[in-house]
Amino acid sequence: MATARNDRKPNVTIRSFLLTWVAPSAYLLCTACGSAEDAPVRVSVVGEPKQISAPLTHISSDAGQVSLAETARGLVAYDASGDVIPALAQRWIVVDDGRSYIFRLRRAHWANGDRVDAGEVRLLLRDRVRAARKIDPYGSLASVTDILAMTGDVLEIRLSTPRTNFLPALAQPVMAIARNTGGTGPYRKEQRPNGGHELLLTPVESIGGSDQPRAERDLRLLRAERAAMAVSRFKADAADLVLGGTLADLPYVTLAEVEEGSVRFDPVQGLFGLALTSRNPMFDDPQVRDALSMAIEREAIIAYFGISRWKIADRILPQQMNLPHAPTAPVWSIMTMDARRDRALGTIARWRAQHGDKPVRLSVALPEGPGMDLLFVALSTQYRKIGVELERVERKADLTLIDEVAPYDSVSWYLGQVSCARGVHCDEKAEELLKASVSTGTMQDRLNLLGEAEPLIQAHGGFIPLATPVRWSLVARRLNAFAPTPRAHHNLRWLIKE
Repeated sequence: MATARNDRKPNVTIRSFLLTWVAPSAYLLCTACGSAEDAPVRVSVVGEPKQISAPLTHISSDAGQVSLAETARGLVAYDASGDVIPALAQRWIVVDDGRSYIFRLRRAHWANGDRVDAGEVRLLLRDRVRAARKIDPYGSLASVTDILAMTGDVLEIRLSTPRTNFLPALAQPVMAIARNTGGTGPYRKEQRPNGGHELLLTPVESIGGSDQPRAERDLRLLRAERAAMAVSRFKADAADLVLGGTLADLPYVTLAEVEEGSVRFDPVQGLFGLALTSRNPMFDDPQVRDALSMAIEREAIIAYFGISRWKIADRILPQQMNLPHAPTAPVWSIMTMDARRDRALGTIARWRAQHGDKPVRLSVALPEGPGMDLLFVALSTQYRKIGVELERVERKADLTLIDEVAPYDSVSWYLGQVSCARGVHCDEKAEELLKASVSTGTMQDRLNLLGEAEPLIQAHGGFIPLATPVRWSLVARRLNAFAPTPRAHHNLRWLIKE
């Protein structure tokens, strides 16, 4: 299996890495092999130990979100099927034609025993909304105008305009409400004295209804580590569950020869593609932007990985959702691959002739991992055919990979991720339409504005869609209640069925 040269590190193949590191690690881990069915569930999430220890500080990471979701409730949450269910709020009503949500909080306590009060929840929730707007600038939470504590256990959230996806937006793990010292459960976490970076998660309330856990199987042992270590731990039967897998790390699973039935893929949608920076003047040429997108043979990229049911994407939206019309296709979508590549080659040749015939070199930022090494090889090979050389860098690149699972089904989320507000090369008229959609008076007016913005953003070409995101987990047989989810969020309570 080929890997891309990376000037930041020695050029080591994935297979040699596994032979020299993973295999010895698996041998060392075998001291923990063969746990009993009633033992605590051992969970490894791809990430760093600091991300699970301080999840609010590292809320953008998968590890931080897993840790926060298990120790802190939002007002609402997702169940195993991706539906919204009560969490810190036991019930709610919607009034004023969808512009006001009134939540009644359940009786809950913070980690130190203090009673949860709507006044403090208001302040904490306000901070969570503010943080969410930075990563979802035109989504449902952007319409929040006020959060009020009506009584000690009643909270009101007011919106500038009705949003059909408001509750799903609140159900994201990043919207869990917590103090710096912890949240309201469903688990309490503590550092194990001899467990290194491992956290012990204990149910706040027993699954069986008693004051103490019914069995050790109710406990969770959570650690964050590099993907190669997590795969090796699972292979050695020293972990029951691995979460947070992406395309970057998937080759480890294949080369470690993990049993096929243990690998579970989530049926996610979202964005997986390259965002063009607004800093490179070359991208101000619309024909160049088109050339960079049409030159990529997406089917060939998928073939590098051999993932069944992995779908290509050539447009921003995966489906119509609440858009007034079907997603806009790129103008070149009806052309053959040969015709697309010939046109792209001509465009780049023309641009070079107009700029001193200098070679065209673009930088691309990709995460670390063998899967990203393969992606770099695939992209470099295809761009070289049209006269463009790629260089891999860590940041401040001309092209940056966006690999995001949609937290809820909304046109505004997709368009917001590739907008001017996120630093992507963008259409200014479309941006004004997105801004207007946040505060417009009616839901239909908002959808009409989004319907105008979508074809402008697609035609502008500031984002190059490649495929759907890839999210995978490794699951031991004892976890007979584990199920893939459309949001790639897995509640650690719902893993074992009696």
